[in-house]
Amino acid sequence: METQLLLKPAEAAQRLAISRASLYQLLARGELRSVTIGRSRRVPVAAIEDYIARLLAPEQAPWPR
Repeated sequence: METQLLLKPAEAAQRLAISRASLYQLLARGELRSVTIGRSRRVPVAAIEDYIARLLAPEQAPWPR
């Protein structure tokens, strides 16, 4: 079985359970990395995992653990 490494913005937004507009805001602020291939933007699955890890980091958490 092949693992997909790059996602379309809509697919990445769906994985993060956010809107496509929110995903583009994350990209614009540099909080989520992406690559451009020709005229297409793709979000690496690894970038999504890195973003989630940063959200889960203790110094980033808005609530006590």
